[in-house]
Amino acid sequence: MQVKKRAILGQLSDADIRLLRVFKSVVDCGGMAAAELELNIGISTISKHVKDLETRLGLTLCHRGRSGFATTAEGDRIYQETQRLLAATDAFIRGVDEIHSRLGGQLDVAVFDKTASNPAARIGDAIALFTRLAPDVSLNMHVAPINTIERGIMDGQFQVGIIPVHRDSASLQYDALFGETMLLYCGSKHPLFGVRNEQLTWKSLNAYRFAGLGYHSPNMEISQRVRLARKATGFDQESIATLILSGEFLGFLPDHYAKSFEADGLMRAVKPSEFRYECSFVSAIRQSPGPQRVTQVFHDCLLQAHGKLRLQAL
Repeated sequence: MQVKKRAILGQLSDADIRLLRVFKSVVDCGGMAAAELELNIGISTISKHVKDLETRLGLTLCHRGRSGFATTAEGDRIYQETQRLLAATDAFIRGVDEIHSRLGGQLDVAVFDKTASNPAARIGDAIALFTRLAPDVSLNMHVAPINTIERGIMDGQFQVGIIPVHRDSASLQYDALFGETMLLYCGSKHPLFGVRNEQLTWKSLNAYRFAGLGYHSPNMEISQRVRLARKATGFDQESIATLILSGEFLGFLPDHYAKSFEADGLMRAVKPSEFRYECSFVSAIRQSPGPQRVTQVFHDCLLQAHGKLRLQAL
């Protein structure tokens, strides 16, 4: 006779969800000490909450001690499941608010990095408009790579994304927002820093090391098209800038972001009339199931701020 295995948890309670939120914050912050400010509770209480969660789940979620904080393999799995659970819980709360015709709950918006200095980006205006329309919504802003943002929208971690156009996913709806100019830069110690632009061709750049983004993006597409030799990889614009400043690598950066480095004589655009590409940014929301009302309102605020839509009265 086969013995039926009893579920470890049985049912999830509010207390369990509170413990999972604490665990998620600890992992997001990289340790219990760093999570103190985020959670506004003492480290001994945080440690007790994590221990209580481990007891509740029957698993060891993390190692903590002199060697630092690290999640176990089981802890990584529980963290992933926690993200999904909390995203679903927040979606339920937004759904209830929507039934009551009230814009409340939390909204998570993810933006590709280094957009704040782009004069064409009116994200701040969209946030101001949204805040006036939905003052009860708690707005959470994230910065992440394109693929992380798209995946996060699909699994409910984010509700709205602002990303460069690179390829379409049938699961997402995209709407044009603003543009960005990307130029090729070298640092002040690079051999090309003092070379005259007219001597350079795309082919001549193959002699120099190139630093590119390590995921599918317009940056990756153009570097592959013109056969630049990628010898270093970054996963955000800050890391690409750091590699360029080393004097060892060429790399593309948004012109608005690189201005301060140029003004300080730390880098220069290499033949900007030719070594460039234009990048278009879009808003992204989930296609199916369709967005909840609070998501749609923020999305419409983005379009309004960028002159793509005139909002109707709510």
